Amino acid sequence: MAIKERMSGNEAVAYAMRQVRPDVMGAFPITPSTEIPQYFSKYIADGKVDTDFVAVESEHSAMSVCIGAAAAGARAITATSSAGLAFMWELLYVAASSRLPITMAVVNRALTGPININNDHSDSMGCRDAGWIQIYAEDNQEVYDNYLQAMPISEYCRIPIMICQDGFITSHAVQNIELLDDDTVADFVGEYQPEHYLLNAKEPLAVGPYGVSPYYMEIKKGQAEAMKAAGTRILEVAEAFEKISGRKYGFFEAYRMEDAETAVVVIGSTAGTGKAAVDQLRAAGKKVGLIKVRVFRPFPMKELAAALSHVKAVAVMDKSEGFSACGGPLFAETRSALYDLENRPKAINYVYGLGGRDVTIDTFEEIFDELAHIAETGEVGEVYRHIGVREQEAVK
Repeated sequence: MAIKERMSGNEAVAYAMRQVRPDVMGAFPITPSTEIPQYFSKYIADGKVDTDFVAVESEHSAMSVCIGAAAAGARAITATSSAGLAFMWELLYVAASSRLPITMAVVNRALTGPININNDHSDSMGCRDAGWIQIYAEDNQEVYDNYLQAMPISEYCRIPIMICQDGFITSHAVQNIELLDDDTVADFVGEYQPEHYLLNAKEPLAVGPYGVSPYYMEIKKGQAEAMKAAGTRILEVAEAFEKISGRKYGFFEAYRMEDAETAVVVIGSTAGTGKAAVDQLRAAGKKVGLIKVRVFRPFPMKELAAALSHVKAVAVMDKSEGFSACGGPLFAETRSALYDLENRPKAINYVYGLGGRDVTIDTFEEIFDELAHIAETGEVGEVYRHIGVREQEAVK
């Protein structure tokens, strides 16, 4: 039975955490994710969930707690943002290579420096190749729904998972949300029954051993194959979730793309503004569309290419600077996905919204105007662009 409520994104994550009943949470506060362990610790204090809450001295230690707990066969969770995620960097690779199904709520925030506490995706995009599944949300409902799907995905694939939302934009904003009842969630998530774990006396094993040369590459290939296979599991879990919630999820959402001649590709809450811009431009007779990427790791290369195969021009929007001198991370992945198409759309990249810079409908209209020009003339011009930047002298 659905429960209608009003919650912030952080409250929604903590509520979902209570419903999935983890065994251990390792946590250290950092804005804007601090509220998640605060809300969740109150559930523990009030006796609403039986979880060992380990308050540690750093985010590095928080992930260490999760690794130890998961290796012992427990369901382990944490939450972090920005520099906190960066402080876990070393251990992200340990968790992934040890194939430990840890669930981490990431509240995206700009990565220092300069110091900034507002939203962009530089933190999670910085660790995009650490071997973690990454799923992003547009709004509070999607944050909640993604978190409920996390453990059935992660535990089946034996890959740790990040459930990401935009700091302050969704984490602190209150929206109407539809919750599932506790019993429905419990049945959906199920009991965790690890196949291999340290506390199993019948099967002695080591977790995180030294990877000597004759074995290291095989371990990495195993991780890569598991990540490729994770796409199938993500869709299976989404299909099962639709049956209990009525809400449909996939690798991405294609918005008004059926006959679109130009399109933007974007991640996160910015998609809401983009959809409003698409609606306005459609009302003016312009054939525009939008794709909101939900699953960034594993990257849905073939599916995204198919969805963009009929457009003439596409703008990929990155809320993270790649410092590659040729574009941001989402652009690199999307342009690679388009490469094998017989008739590739012209593609450009916009880095936007860094450090919480505002993005408006006007921003999207400017982008779609440029795409219309590219579609008409075939002239792409500068591929790697920034938008929303104050006028300043060129820095060389």
